[in-house]
Amino acid sequence: MSRLLSLYRGGTSALGPLIALYLAQRMSRGKEDPERFAERQGVASRPRPAGPLVWVHAASIGEAMSMLSLIDRLLVERPHLSVLVTTGTVTSARLLANRLPGDRAWHQYVPVDRCAYVRRFLEHWQPDLALWVESELWPNLIAETNRFGVPLLLLNGRMSAKSFRGWQRVPGMIAPLLASFDLCLAQDDVQAARLKQLGAVGATSVGNLKAAAAPLPVDQGELARLAAALAGHTIWLAASTHPGEEEAAAAVHRRLRATHPNLLTIIAPRHPARSAEIVQLLEAQGLRVVRRSRDERIDRAADIYLADTLGELGLFYRLAGIAFIGGSLTPKGGHNPIEAALLDCAILHGPDMSNTAGAAEALAAAGASTEVRDAESLAEAVGRLIDDPVERAARAAAAAGIAADNRVVLDAVMKRIAPWLDRLAPHAAKRA
Repeated sequence: MSRLLSLYRGGTSALGPLIALYLAQRMSRGKEDPERFAERQGVASRPRPAGPLVWVHAASIGEAMSMLSLIDRLLVERPHLSVLVTTGTVTSARLLANRLPGDRAWHQYVPVDRCAYVRRFLEHWQPDLALWVESELWPNLIAETNRFGVPLLLLNGRMSAKSFRGWQRVPGMIAPLLASFDLCLAQDDVQAARLKQLGAVGATSVGNLKAAAAPLPVDQGELARLAAALAGHTIWLAASTHPGEEEAAAAVHRRLRATHPNLLTIIAPRHPARSAEIVQLLEAQGLRVVRRSRDERIDRAADIYLADTLGELGLFYRLAGIAFIGGSLTPKGGHNPIEAALLDCAILHGPDMSNTAGAAEALAAAGASTEVRDAESLAEAVGRLIDDPVERAARAAAAAGIAADNRVVLDAVMKRIAPWLDRLAPHAAKRA
């Protein structure tokens, strides 16, 4: 173990009271689940199942959702397996509670990165294989998992330019962490190159698992009800927005409603907890806001439909036809455009799509997406697509083609992890 890792381990043990205070502050802000807080300390809320257990760890909603298709394949093709999924956020826990089959796959909160908590977690669950997702590289969690003899595979590995620069300053920390992984599959060649430079010698890419995900789910009854409520409106969607992007969507609406009097802008914030803040912002600009979380009625006077709920983005993509991908005008790296591509949307996004660069490049090359720079160019792009349904349909069709091509990524990932899965088959009978 490197000296830096040893210092980190010692520090996280010694700073226990400060970590507890930090977690208490998070709980006061609604960022921790008080009913399941013990899970964050490594205390399991259910017994370990018999047979081999695959542990899938993802940071939050986006990473967890990207793994759902893979989890489904594991459960179908490997009937002797159970799957434990861990994340660290309340929102992801709520979504996964409705998406995972509780008999063979379920969610727990990941333990906070203190050795005592991590060991408690590992001693209870005794996972046979760990699948890490994207860039959640907690030192104690990785080191202890490795010490317990659990094979570690990094899937859909990602290293943003900012994180890459940061990790380059501490090679003695990152190199042994990445060396702990028996397999490192990156989202694209750029991410693979960065991971190699940091110490993942065998890093390679077979494609982005986010591009291989199944279409987001929808309640068909609710889809029909909302479609009827929206009849007569011209709509577009600003999806997974961050601060600054709601203002841009509002500016687009104010500019276009003069020529499109039935315009309704749907804003689905990345964090619905910001709902009250967003309403105040929009109403200060003279816009009438209808909130989904309050089941408020959509009428002719509505300007903005605020989709401030969790797990319903599939509903709004299916209705909108035109989707702006948030986190891209505000430099957050952009969110997953393939979710929109799978659901008949022409795609717009800002300059920063670094989190899904490969998918964004493929969509742009196919003529399926348009990059905008600011609220003015976003308004021009939205207006053009509203006025030209032929162009909108052509872009949506091109996007759907890219999404379909990327489904082969799931097959490639399953093939690469098969050797480790095969080793669990004889272990199933032993543990049972």
